[in-house]
Order: sequence, then structure tokens, then C-alpha cells
Amino acid sequence: MFEKIVLASASPRRRDLLTQAGYRHEVIVSNIEEKRRQGERPEDYVQRNAREKAMAVCSSQPVAVAKSLVLAADTIVVAFDNEVLEKPADANDARRMLGKLSSRTHRVMTGYALCNGTTGEIIECKTVQTQVLFRELFEDEIERYISSGEPFDKAGSYGIQGHALTFVESIEGSYTNVVGLPMAHVVMTLRKWLPASDEQ
Repeated sequence: MFEKIVLASASPRRRDLLTQAGYRHEVIVSNIEEKRRQGERPEDYVQRNAREKAMAVCSSQPVAVAKSLVLAADTIVVAFDNEVLEKPADANDARRMLGKLSSRTHRVMTGYALCNGTTGEIIECKTVQTQVLFRELFEDEIERYISSGEPFDKAGSYGIQGHALTFVESIEGSYTNVVGLPMAHVVMTLRKWLPASDEQ
């Protein structure tokens, strides 16, 4: 049985989601390079990133993660034409992405993985997908949103938990998946491996 959770992510949103769900955890950041391979499907890409993040933390911090469940995740936005939108490189990139999402449906995919901190073995790996429809975005509000700085550390150049919530016309699937961690799925996975007394 595992004694604790280690979150292999610097994302404050993922940390907040775990805390809100009642899970105590520590954070050890993985700094792997996230680069999509030629021909790699988006769902395979986010799963691979999640696995590699978890395994990198296990291999680099074996003492710190012993007897731990290491949880890692990766989130991407997939536009209507199947372009994978990750974090924007700059304001122009953010402007391009938001324009592309305007008045269209896109998919948000999060891959998450659990690694046995003692053995370094991946014990769970899944991808969850949510459909999001944006209303029409006007040029002035895109500029204000970019000026706020909110788009720059987020896949697809937006955070649904912030001002971009006003961009969303409809959503089909997990809301928390769009934030960065599909909590209904993650909790069901964690319950397989953690004793009930450690969940709160």
C-alpha cells in the first residue's frame, strides 16, 4: 500500500484540484521536454508526456518518492482542424490560437499517469477528452485577455477557471479536465491504490 501522493507538476491548478478533493500531496516538478513526434496522435502524445513526467520524477528522486504514488498529467487543446495547441510562445501565438477557437468546437485532452514510486513502474495511464464550444470572440476582448497575462501558461491560450469562462458557450464532458485534471476519473483511479483513511 502507498503512503502518500506526489504530484509531478508545477501547475497550481492541478494542486488546487487535488486539495479540493481532499488529497494531501507533495509536489516534485518534472522538467521533461514536451515535443510531439511526427504522426503521433494527440491522445497518445498526452499519455506519453504523462508517463514520462511520472517516470522522470521516480528516477530522479527515488528516495523522496519511495512508497508514494506519483501522479503526472499533461493537457492539450486540439482545434477543429486537429492542430494541437499547447502553451503559446508569445502574444501573437496566443492571438492566433484564440482566433482559431472563436465560434468553434475544440477538444481538450488530459493524459494522466500513476507511477509506483518504489519500483518506477507505471501502474495506470489514461486520457480523458472534453468538447468545448466557444462563442464568437471579439478582437478587443482578445486583446484585453492577452494583456491580462492569463493565456501564457495554459494550453490553447486560455484558462476556463479564469476570465475565459465567459468565452465558453457549452461544454460536453469533464469541466475539471479542461482545468487540467479530470478529477472524477483521477479519484476513481486513486481509490484503487490508496487506503480510504489516506484520502482525506
